Amino acid sequence: MTRSPRVAVLCGGTSAEREVSLRSGTGVHAALVRRGWTAELLVIDTYDGLPQRLKPFDAVFNVLHGGEGEDGTVQLLLDLLGKPYVGSGPLASALAMDKAESRRAFQGKGIPVPDWLHCTGDALEPWLARAEALGFPLVLKPRREGSSVGVHLVADPRALKARADELLTQYGEFLAEKFIPGRELTAGLLETETGLQALPLVELRPKAGPLFDWRAKYTPGECEALCPAPLDPEVAARIQGIAREAYGLLGCRDLARADFRLAPDGTPYLLEVNTLPGFTELSLFPRAAQAAGLPYDELVELLLQRALARLPSGAPLG
Repeated sequence: MTRSPRVAVLCGGTSAEREVSLRSGTGVHAALVRRGWTAELLVIDTYDGLPQRLKPFDAVFNVLHGGEGEDGTVQLLLDLLGKPYVGSGPLASALAMDKAESRRAFQGKGIPVPDWLHCTGDALEPWLARAEALGFPLVLKPRREGSSVGVHLVADPRALKARADELLTQYGEFLAEKFIPGRELTAGLLETETGLQALPLVELRPKAGPLFDWRAKYTPGECEALCPAPLDPEVAARIQGIAREAYGLLGCRDLARADFRLAPDGTPYLLEVNTLPGFTELSLFPRAAQAAGLPYDELVELLLQRALARLPSGAPLG
């Protein structure tokens, strides 16, 4: 009798997104159990000893958000261990997490992004002058964080200097980008047996300010999410097309979520691509899949099956 594969659901981690990851992991694990899979929740407090912890498992459903769990480090380890896993590989994960390098890649293909500058702390005063020339307000964000961790909106030179010092101290480097007024939209992308599917767009309307920040994302009642987004079909199709192009450019796999600002003149500006979007009760990717007719449990199972399909033919389980 053939044994069913054992699945590890990785969550937790050491990044600022740990609590979100724990909630994602709990949801994914519960869904797999409901669908009859042999799954275990592996809460990561340290990456020391991870290969030994993963040894009994045949596949991995990774919902580690941010840090080593999303930047390609864990993905590379899983490749070396020969463990198939949900999500993009090491290179795509690393590129998507690096806001500076992914921006350069997008610009190289003519994808609209907000005007931006990279700050490493060298020659700070000249850099501040260049940032001011972009025009206020500006959005400041760490180079390699997700879920709006460390994101700030600044409206004047004094606030710019204060936040720049703070971000350099905490993260070492960051990006400043021209704030794009307009609408906040996100485009989910999901690979199925029929190819890459663009999910219905979601529009975010935060109640406490213009940014879809940490508070708006994870506090119930702080943000209205409309799915499908109330957009002209041609505009929606254009945004989905850009999301598909960015997905392919970065080399993503299985799933991703692309975030946009839609300017008043109709230009969609790509902000970033997330290779491991959240799977919490408030997360946007499962909400978009639901709008496309794919309930949460079925979505989770589909992604696991994609990972299992990458097991070598005839490979023993366990």
